[in-house]
This record gives sequence, structure tokens and C-alpha cells, in this order.
Amino acid sequence: MSIITILLIVLVALLAGMEGVLDEFQFHQPLVACTLIGIVSGHMKEGIILGGSLQMMALGWANVGAAIAPDAALASVASAIIMVLGLQGGATDVNTAISTSIAVAVPLSVAGLFLTMICRTIAIPMVHFMDAAAEKGNIRSMEIWQVLAILLQGVRIAIPAAALCVVSPSVVTGVLNQMPDWLSGGMAVGGGMVAAVGYAMVINMMATKETWPFFALGFVLAALNQLTLIALGVIGVVIALVYLSLKEHGTQDGGGSSNTGDPLGDILNDY
Repeated sequence: MSIITILLIVLVALLAGMEGVLDEFQFHQPLVACTLIGIVSGHMKEGIILGGSLQMMALGWANVGAAIAPDAALASVASAIIMVLGLQGGATDVNTAISTSIAVAVPLSVAGLFLTMICRTIAIPMVHFMDAAAEKGNIRSMEIWQVLAILLQGVRIAIPAAALCVVSPSVVTGVLNQMPDWLSGGMAVGGGMVAAVGYAMVINMMATKETWPFFALGFVLAALNQLTLIALGVIGVVIALVYLSLKEHGTQDGGGSSNTGDPLGDILNDY
């Protein structure tokens, strides 16, 4: 890799690490991080494919209260760099590089939890410094400590990314090519299961008696080869607008003692 490419990758990693705690511009999402790394490294198509596959896995990941989700930022950045190194070696099949990167992303996401816990522990004294600055009314000092704490989260991704970038592509390619067929095949199967696991996690969180008919309808429509993604998107938007309109109408009318403001729920309750 060239120096400019490495610097751009480190910049993407820094933004992804900071967004892992900010959740504002979504740079840490696999689809965004992998695509950006693919663009700066000249492998945009492969980056989009990898990011889309990892995004299916990360659909159900969220920080709720004190519970910390697996680190999507480290998983996305590191797996994308490994894929790029494998492709730049010139002797690795694209599908093998992508499937291996997907399989590697899972343990990397767990390893990222250890790094973020270290950063959060280091940030505790920074919070005390901010409290002391607040007692003195020093707003400037509070802002500086806040920025440093956020940058710390970005550095925890940028340093591993920089370390991976200096690895020779031939080394990564050699490791990928030396994997036995049963291991590469197993990684390919596991990578295909990642999307199903992500969908299952989302369905488990969202599944109610009102949403199950929409899930069933979506799976049926997706099986029709004649419908493009744009057509499926338009159908989904139309159904959502009709549902919201019926729900608002039912709330305003209040017709019937069993009306709950959810027309589909009222129909299901009647049966």
C-alpha cells in the first residue's frame, strides 16, 4: 500500500472508532466503513459486498444501558483491510478473500470489546478532570478533555488498522491460499449464515402480532424474481403509508369498543 492509502485508511478507522461511541454519522457501521476502505484502496465493489454482508450481522447490535454490543468498528475496519491485502497479493480468489474476512470479523468484534473497555477505564480519570474544570467554571478545559476522550476511542481502532496496513500483501495471500478446502468452505458457509443470524436477531426484537403479517409478505415478495429491489422498496413504502393512514384514522374515529388505534391489531384480536 502507498503512504496516502495507509493514511486514508487510518483516517477512516479513526472516524469509525469515534462513531462507535458517538453514533452520530454512522462511520462505524460495516456498510459505511468497509465501503470507504474499499474506495481508498481501489476495491470499492468488494468493499461494498463485504460491508453489506457484515451489516446483516450487525443489524441486531446496539448499546443498551450498560450492555455493550460487539465492536462493529474494529470488525469492519480490520476485516476490510485483510480483504484488501488478500486481493492486492494477486493470487487470492475474490470470494475466498471476502468469506475469510467475514469469518474473521466475528472474533474481531469480540476482541474490540476488550479494547473499548480499556479506553473506557482510561476515560474515568478524564471525567474527574472534567468535574474539576466544571467546579472552576473552565469550559475550555472541559471541552478539551471531552475531545481527548472521544479521540481515545478512535485511536483504539486506528492503531490496529495502521499495524495491519504495514503487513505485506503476499503474506496474507499466502496464508489464505494455504488454507485447506474444508476450512475455506466452512468459512464460506459460515459467512452465508451471518446474514440469517442478523435477520433473526432483528425479527426477535421487532416481532409482534402486528408485524408478523408484514414479515410473511416480505418473504413472499422477495421470492419473486420479476420484482427488483426498487420495486420491493416502493411496495414497502406504500404498505407503510397505508398502514400509518389506517392507524391514524382508527385513532381519530375510535369506532368500536375494541379499537386500540392499531387496525391490524384489532383485526387479529377479533379472531
